[in-house]
Amino acid sequence: MSIRRRVFIVSCVLLGASPFAVAGQKYGVTDNTVKPAALADAKTYAWGVNRPAFDKKVDALIVAAVDRELSGRGFSKIASGPGDVVVTYASLSRTDVDLKQKPAGGGLPELAVGTLLVDLSDPNRQTLFRVRMDTPLEWTPATYEATVNAAVKAMFDRYPPRSKR
Repeated sequence: MSIRRRVFIVSCVLLGASPFAVAGQKYGVTDNTVKPAALADAKTYAWGVNRPAFDKKVDALIVAAVDRELSGRGFSKIASGPGDVVVTYASLSRTDVDLKQKPAGGGLPELAVGTLLVDLSDPNRQTLFRVRMDTPLEWTPATYEATVNAAVKAMFDRYPPRSKR
């Protein structure tokens, strides 16, 4: 086992391994709707500053998928100026290590995980809807589009329905 891997494993244990332990990690979608009434009145959106995906193609896929989901919920995208809602996203990938398994082949089992966070805020940056997905990835260029589309769709399935007035 390399020195780098040993340092990583010891660091995980010292920092509290639970965020890195595959067996204890919960994957899926979590949401936080702060102001559903404000969302019900919102009709336009503009993109804010993101923490974009490293890969420009993946960034474009995420933006397109979020645009599609918001359009399907009655929002109109505006090119400039403030919208009723400011949309941002952040993405990252990580490797979870299963600390509960016995090492096999010189190391502990690892799992590639992607995290995507989409935030809808009012123009004053008060969060109206925040949704996050953590999911294991089989990440190859051939699967980028399908993976992003499925993730964003699952995230927006949590979006609150518009109230009927």
